Amino acid sequence: MLRWIPLVFLWAGLALPANAQTEPDSTLYRIETRDGNEYIGRIVSQDQRMIVLNTQQLGTITIQKIDIKSMIAVRPDRIQDGRFFFDNPQSTRYLWQPNGYGLKKGEAYYQNVWIFFNQASYGVTDNFTIGAGIIPLFLFAGASTPAWITPKFSVPVVENKFNIGAGALLGTVLGEPESGFGIAYGISTFGSRDKNFSVGLGYGYAAGEWADTPLISFSGMIRTGERGYFLTENYLISSGDENLVLLSFGGRRIVKRVGIDFALVVPTQTGGEVVAIPILGLTVPFGNVPGRLVTK
Repeated sequence: MLRWIPLVFLWAGLALPANAQTEPDSTLYRIETRDGNEYIGRIVSQDQRMIVLNTQQLGTITIQKIDIKSMIAVRPDRIQDGRFFFDNPQSTRYLWQPNGYGLKKGEAYYQNVWIFFNQASYGVTDNFTIGAGIIPLFLFAGASTPAWITPKFSVPVVENKFNIGAGALLGTVLGEPESGFGIAYGISTFGSRDKNFSVGLGYGYAAGEWADTPLISFSGMIRTGERGYFLTENYLISSGDENLVLLSFGGRRIVKRVGIDFALVVPTQTGGEVVAIPILGLTVPFGNVPGRLVTK
């Protein structure tokens, strides 16, 4: 008789309903429903038809799976006062200038500015990022086309507080001989990925010669809300007895995990006319994107 007991338990397990609920999940999720509502909480239980979610603001609610548009696992530090703060899709860079932070291994993004400027960057390791860019002027009657690569090393000195980076932009103009150009730089970044400022120093290279004086940069970003950042990127360029200062002020808006950058660049020179040049660009993350859609 005892030999039948294991079979009885096996039969009992098979006889359990197919929609039996799972164990509580300690992971924090952001769920967006098809009617445009968003909920943040931990899954208490679920079956094939519905999810029971424990939220901070609404308590325990039940959501039909058929009504779910997206469900994203989020880090607890992305929740402030019950609001979800989206990841910065370009936390390693301001408008153009890189900072001391690097992409994590497998993370990547594509950046476009005014259609013509195109660059993609990929995190080879947590400390090394490689990028490549092009301005495709060859589309216009085969005009000479600038292209470049951007290797960069980054080292966290104090985690999430102080990072240093070093890298280069190495470029050429396709279709023109001996047209190499570039810049080698070092940069220090103080603060977190959401709120920081950077001081950089670089030497430019063009026409077979290195610049005699360095380019100095001061840049920063401050988070202004769930989806917004204030950005500033500024340069001091010296050449002989002349100094050129490039000032820029703008912001970044996160829409569906895509970053939209907008700014005004103001070149200032002694005795020169002051003008403002508008900048509009976007950043699209891919690869191991933070906050990637998950299915349950």
